[in-house]
Amino acid sequence: MRPQVVAHRGASYENAEHTLGAYIAALDAGADALECDVRLTADGHLVCVHDRDLRRTARTRGLVSTMELAELDELDFASWKNPWADLDDEAPARDERLDRVLTLRTLLETVTDYERPVELAIETKHPTRYGGLVERRLVEELRRVGWDRPGSPVRVMSFSWTALQRLERLAPGVQLVLLIEHARHWPFLRRLLGDDWLVGPGIGELMEHPRLGRRITRSGHDMHVWTVNTPAELERCLELGVKAVITDRPAYVQDLLDRRGEINH
Repeated sequence: MRPQVVAHRGASYENAEHTLGAYIAALDAGADALECDVRLTADGHLVCVHDRDLRRTARTRGLVSTMELAELDELDFASWKNPWADLDDEAPARDERLDRVLTLRTLLETVTDYERPVELAIETKHPTRYGGLVERRLVEELRRVGWDRPGSPVRVMSFSWTALQRLERLAPGVQLVLLIEHARHWPFLRRLLGDDWLVGPGIGELMEHPRLGRRITRSGHDMHVWTVNTPAELERCLELGVKAVITDRPAYVQDLLDRRGEINH
């Protein structure tokens, strides 16, 4: 069965991650789902940013958690990806909104308004100074669009078992994914999994520890794997029957799957 192709931080191989431009590119590429990380600003907004500080993606020393949304909105979150763009006289004028900080609310609206069904995988980042407030705010945002109940196209992911437990109490119908960073943690983590939780191992661990994928499969939990960018990585996921592959290159992975399907036919 063909796995779901999930755009990791948008189509982030070619575009600046977590920008609206990256997500629109992913939708245009035919991604089945979008993945994002969320952090809480000082004035209570959930924004799609991976790192706790802004040095890498906005070239400033501030912390997301100590800044208000209006301050973040003044920053450029895209030029780090292509620092020479200003020198390209032939490049078309770009809408600045594509390169600014992206709120979860805007991403949710983008997905709900899109012309075809698209799913959304949201990772809450921990530890954070706001603790459980992140999950509470997330559920509030999901409730606004009616996506806090069974059948929702949203799933929530975290490396934090506590965060997922909190989400399960706040919105019992939302699908949960426990992310796994190290294969050696699996024997312990498998005892903590909820019955219908999904498991999210990194592709590096699946490649380096061949038995890990088989152990997870035997446990009866479906796998959503990150971050799958090469033919060899995709092949390993297909061998294991992985249900979703999270990739920086959604167009490329869709093409690999299309070509593989043509050969099999």
